[in-house]
Amino acid sequence: MDLSLDIEDYKLNIRAAAVIIHNNKILVHKDVRKDHCTLPGGRIAIGESSEETVIREIKEEIGKETEIIGYIGTVENFFEMDKKKYHEILFINKVEFIDEKDKKIDYTIHNIEGKEYLEYEWLDINKIEEYNIVPKCLKDILKSQDFPIHIINHD
Repeated sequence: MDLSLDIEDYKLNIRAAAVIIHNNKILVHKDVRKDHCTLPGGRIAIGESSEETVIREIKEEIGKETEIIGYIGTVENFFEMDKKKYHEILFINKVEFIDEKDKKIDYTIHNIEGKEYLEYEWLDINKIEEYNIVPKCLKDILKSQDFPIHIINHD
């Protein structure tokens, strides 16, 4: 069971996300029906650590084995989406593919769970300001090298 609860007029989500960077490009998760992208990852399951979540989600979504190589930070994220208020706690980890050939991937990766609307794209880290990444504070996190970081974000 995912750590996602409806409480009064809020939805509380506890999530974990991955920062994977290769060749100065970062892997992002995009729903092609929407105009924004975010870091790959997902909701933490009860009894599961944020690190276990990231490894599981990437394996489930794109079929790649990964390992955690560092902790980047936590975002307390408050936002509205589809007329619903969210309170989200997001744990962000630095992640690397285990297989050397996966470290050379530079093409769009498609979801293997049958969700054809989900794609995983590589964005140039030097042009990060040009992309609609949410939460918006991720841009500042990605530009910072002072980790771990803790941000309270209101989008």
